[in-house]
Amino acid sequence: MSCLPCCGSREEEEEETKGGSGGGGKGGGDLKKEASGDASSRRVSRIGSDKSKSRGGSDSNKEGSVRKDGSNTHIAAQTFTFRELAAATKNFREDCLLGEGGFGRVYKGHLENGQVVAVKQLDRNGLQGNREFLVEVLMLSLLHHPNLVNLIGYCADGDQRLLVYEFMPLGSLEGHLHDVPPDKEPLDWNTRMKIAAGAAKGLEYLHDKANPPVIYRDFKSSNILLGEGYHPKLSDFGLAKLGPVGDKTHVSTRVMGTYGYCAPEYAMTGQLTVKSDVYSFGVVFLELITGRKAIDNTRPTGEQNLVAWARPLFKDRRKFAKMADPLLQGHFPMRGLYQALAVAAMCLQEQAATRPLIGDVVTALSYLASQTYDPNAHNNRTGPSTPRARSHHRTISGQSDNSHYTVNSPSQNSPDVRGSPLRMERARDATRNVNRQRTLAETKENWRERKRGSAPGSFDSTDE
Repeated sequence: MSCLPCCGSREEEEEETKGGSGGGGKGGGDLKKEASGDASSRRVSRIGSDKSKSRGGSDSNKEGSVRKDGSNTHIAAQTFTFRELAAATKNFREDCLLGEGGFGRVYKGHLENGQVVAVKQLDRNGLQGNREFLVEVLMLSLLHHPNLVNLIGYCADGDQRLLVYEFMPLGSLEGHLHDVPPDKEPLDWNTRMKIAAGAAKGLEYLHDKANPPVIYRDFKSSNILLGEGYHPKLSDFGLAKLGPVGDKTHVSTRVMGTYGYCAPEYAMTGQLTVKSDVYSFGVVFLELITGRKAIDNTRPTGEQNLVAWARPLFKDRRKFAKMADPLLQGHFPMRGLYQALAVAAMCLQEQAATRPLIGDVVTALSYLASQTYDPNAHNNRTGPSTPRARSHHRTISGQSDNSHYTVNSPSQNSPDVRGSPLRMERARDATRNVNRQRTLAETKENWRERKRGSAPGSFDSTDE
């Protein structure tokens, strides 16, 4: 997956530091203010020039504690020497390599205390510069949540820049969705909904709990790491940005991220909001549902861009079942699929203002994840068929006169009991519209029931 011009990060750093007091940029300076007191800020800001010299003869030490979100929780970031991390990764041997990206390589390592870690060695000629390194250390030192990866420490020896994370044994979500080898079990429906709900909770923490809000800016399947039990955590915060505060509606910044995941308004104008993350989440959620890549040049023209391929299908309920990942082999709840696609479609609205807030997405997906699917108990509601292929009659509400009438399902062999083809076609259109509205209404009602008594906000809210 190609990235947008991240190589311009050094220019962005220079632009953002102009006019800043003490040389602090918009990202780094504001983040430092989030630390508890000026002393903590100064200690954290030393990363750029810190040689990781040991104090008192110790090879590593703990960074000064900072407060998270104004609470009394003290977070300690550990510093490592390059020699320590080289020893932990067996001198960065190939058999310890976990993955490689535009920012460098990630190795599995064992610290002296026996702890298993993931060590990201930034490529000195790569896309991530000192600014992104500093932002990631600051972000993960200040922000802690069960759905955010834990930063154990860092190394800034000379021109070496390394980050040490907790080890996530199941790797990235991308590796479980795309190019799955035959001997590997694909993710089932329940696990996919659990991963989506957990990843959304991580975004909700960044948007709604962090103060000021944080825009992730690089939400994609390869940045969602999976722990035991497929517990998801967001990783790689080098492109994270502080969101707008006060009466500001957006943050203007250089366009950076991964092609296929960027919101259209951000890609065109550089205006960044939390709704930009919601769009990226919609792309990943659609990946979970369909098993397709955000951008796949091996597919026929018209299917290479996932969102462009899905948009016309969102309008035809009869094609919803065909959008499900073939690796599921029909083992998914039809109603759950419709509701999941409804959520994805709302997140992928072209206009940012019409997208839901991430808190509403969390409510919806928490409900979907709680509806455990048992393939043995739902065999009659799975597979390529849709509710429109069932032979029983359906009672629906007429939209124009509020009258109730019954229509047969429009299977190929159904007789035209209504007479003219025109009348039957009108009945089919009414059925499609009402069924779609019914699905959305049921989903919203479930969300409202679960959100009663909590903070206001829903897909119907007018404060977006």
